Amino acid sequence: MAARRFTGGQTEFEVEANTVRRMIAELDRQFPGLGQQIDEGMAVAIDGEIFQDAYLVPLRPESEIYLIPKIGGG
Repeated sequence: MAARRFTGGQTEFEVEANTVRRMIAELDRQFPGLGQQIDEGMAVAIDGEIFQDAYLVPLRPESEIYLIPKIGGG
């Protein structure tokens, strides 16, 4: 995962956020630069559903989120 360079190799986190936008902001606060990496190069899977633009998708306390590198194509 390209984001590991921001997190010192850590791959699992618990953050308090009720939307993906707030989750990204909190991750960026904890790991400066990670928010931009997520914005520019990652899709978000929430409880098994993949979103390309998930900023306003609501999160539940038990939501499981995966950050997935976007695949380029043409």
